[in-house]
Amino acid sequence: MSQRAGAELSPLQLAMACASHRGFPVQVALVRSSLEDAGLDEDALGCPPDWPLGEKAARMVLSRGASGPRRIWNNCSGKHAGFLRACVGSGWPVETYLDPGHPLQAQIVEFMAEAGGYPVVPVGVDGCGAPVLRTTVRAMARLFSRLATDPDMSEVFTAMHRYPALVAANGHGDTEMAIVTDSAAKGGAQGCVGVAIAGRYGLAVKSWDGLGQVAHLAAASALEQLGALSPTARHALEPIIHPPVLGGGLPVGRLEPRFDLESA
Repeated sequence: MSQRAGAELSPLQLAMACASHRGFPVQVALVRSSLEDAGLDEDALGCPPDWPLGEKAARMVLSRGASGPRRIWNNCSGKHAGFLRACVGSGWPVETYLDPGHPLQAQIVEFMAEAGGYPVVPVGVDGCGAPVLRTTVRAMARLFSRLATDPDMSEVFTAMHRYPALVAANGHGDTEMAIVTDSAAKGGAQGCVGVAIAGRYGLAVKSWDGLGQVAHLAAASALEQLGALSPTARHALEPIIHPPVLGGGLPVGRLEPRFDLESA
């Protein structure tokens, strides 16, 4: 959507606009470059100050003397930078870009309703401050199917698939699925994850208890049942499909997917 509105992001910047990033230096540098290319800086971001989402990244900034959270470390800062680039590209005001009545947000609502084929209102407020749209798991799957098959979305798909470690980070379920399959994958808050298999279909999972680990386990297991995993990919995703359960710091068991897909 931001690209359509004149954001003109590079592939790396576009991947960051699709990310819930972990705050590693390369991710922060790319968000900063998105802003600087539009003549903006971190102060333009409307997302709240935060510490890096990645534990290692947070320790890194603390070891370097960070005295408090920053907006650019917010895991959604790449998306917000994309919003701002679109506003600059379209000549829209940047100060009010998070207002639901802003032209950019109105276009997003219109696009999501059309692409998902469902009413996206009422509009709420996300943790990052952006308008958040009502959805269902079926609608999310339909949207990821659009990402997988619509030529107009190919630029977004390519950026997410080519740079999956920017979208999240190595070791995370969504990144690992995108690495070993021809897909783009993205985890979300409260145990949501979507996977777009190139030219084929979209898959979405919501964990009832809000655990991302459970959602990624279910998504990877569903890909296996759908025949989307080669033996090599299945082996690589073993830690995602069967994550260990620790007791006293040692493995004492593992989680098991216990479901079978059925034809609708």
